[in-house]
Amino acid sequence: MIITDSTNGEATTESWTPESFPIPNHWVYADFEQVFENIPLTGLKIPQKEYQKSGEHAVVDQGADLIGGYTNDSNKVLSISRPVIVFGDHTKCFKYISFPFAPGADGVKVLMPRDVVSEKYAFYASKSLRLPDRGYSRHFSFLRKSKFPLPPLNEQHRIVAKIETLFSELDNGTESLKTAREQLKIYRQTVLKHAFEGKLTAQWREQNKDKLETSQQLLARIQQERQARYQRQLKNWQTTVKVWEENDKEGKKPAKPMTPSGIRYPAELELTDLPGGWCWVEYAGLCEQIRNGISAKPEGDSGTKIFRISAVRAMEFALDDVRYIQNIGGIYDQYLLAQGDLVFTRYNGSRNYVGVCAEYKGDGTHLYPDKLIQTRIGVPSLSSKFLEGAINCGDSRRFIESRIRTTAGQSGISGGDIKSIPIPVCGTEEQEQIAIYLSEQTSEIDKMVEEVEAGVRRAETLRQSILKKAFSGQLVPQDANDEPASALLARIQSENATHAVSANKTTNKKLAKPRNKEVRDD
Repeated sequence: MIITDSTNGEATTESWTPESFPIPNHWVYADFEQVFENIPLTGLKIPQKEYQKSGEHAVVDQGADLIGGYTNDSNKVLSISRPVIVFGDHTKCFKYISFPFAPGADGVKVLMPRDVVSEKYAFYASKSLRLPDRGYSRHFSFLRKSKFPLPPLNEQHRIVAKIETLFSELDNGTESLKTAREQLKIYRQTVLKHAFEGKLTAQWREQNKDKLETSQQLLARIQQERQARYQRQLKNWQTTVKVWEENDKEGKKPAKPMTPSGIRYPAELELTDLPGGWCWVEYAGLCEQIRNGISAKPEGDSGTKIFRISAVRAMEFALDDVRYIQNIGGIYDQYLLAQGDLVFTRYNGSRNYVGVCAEYKGDGTHLYPDKLIQTRIGVPSLSSKFLEGAINCGDSRRFIESRIRTTAGQSGISGGDIKSIPIPVCGTEEQEQIAIYLSEQTSEIDKMVEEVEAGVRRAETLRQSILKKAFSGQLVPQDANDEPASALLARIQSENATHAVSANKTTNKKLAKPRNKEVRDD
């Protein structure tokens, strides 16, 4: 059972009760200290900014990957005589480590199973725990409060062997599903690339060649539309400023619309040849606004909605992935998104998510943080949906990836990089045809991806079911000849008592050490 803190809805260690279930009579429930020794790491932890891409020694941290980085500092290496369990205090990640390593600095706990506990049994038992989720807060206190079902040592070995046999079969199936998922991602990118190189609409263009604009005509029309839109905005701004002045300049002066930068061909880049009626342009020339978001920190569970960075993925916008910020007096209203805005990720821990964009389709009540970049299209005949697809594939995406810079584990791009993205554009009717073709093809891909994801979820559910049976005594048969777990527990308690007496003697010797006599001059 989990009881939450009424102030923030999060579980507290004091109120949390570990989950337990019936176990065989010859098993016992053991406390954390009876199963693990928490290894001191004083002076060993390596900050993430000091990780190397290669080196003599592996760095193991609380991230999802088994190895977070490398170091050449032998003084930071933890030499272990037996495998250990590395626990991520923030991430709740468990890792089974059987080689010398340097611990990462943030949130790493190294746990050595007691002599009477199988290392792999302790690892799988830990992974079966249902610890509360406190986001990036710490979780070690919950792990220390947990109870561990402890069978006889021989039965522990049988349980581990059975788990690994079943998991091996699951892993083979899951690996096939993940391979299929990656192939579908590649296929999706291929479809998008073909769409925005004009290949999907080649037949349509042949059938409508007498109606198509030339590339020069397309560029001229886009420039004309952008300038006409700017003139309308400028006129509206002048009217708004006049009203502001008539009201004794109350409040902040209305912001002047951004002067169009002009439609520019990215001549210095090597880009894919486009068919007739298409052309490459720099993104800045298509936009009337490109701006970073709010740097103020969100707080509380009420106020104006502001997106998390994770809300934006390539062509996907999670409208419910929000926090809240106090927008008293509408001080942040200028950062409210509008339908059709394309929003980019500016920073992320993963390069794959940097510079991706998605079209905002919300109701205009959402703000965006500093690590996202809002762009607003200033050419009415260019569809935001079309541009969203074009930016996330082909030469446009490759350009973004070439501009990504990584500092202290965070990858990012600038607003200037966004402005310089090369964009393939075509006429309005062809954009509509591309939308139809993409809708048909990507919907089929999405169905296949969902089937694969459902298979991965079923495999994970089965994995958890195996662990639950394993640690309730239902996975392998019991052997009456095995030494009961109570005897193991008694040995653990005896060893702990011996260690405690030894430690007290050492402490007492240190305290009883005579002081050097003071030399006085009489």
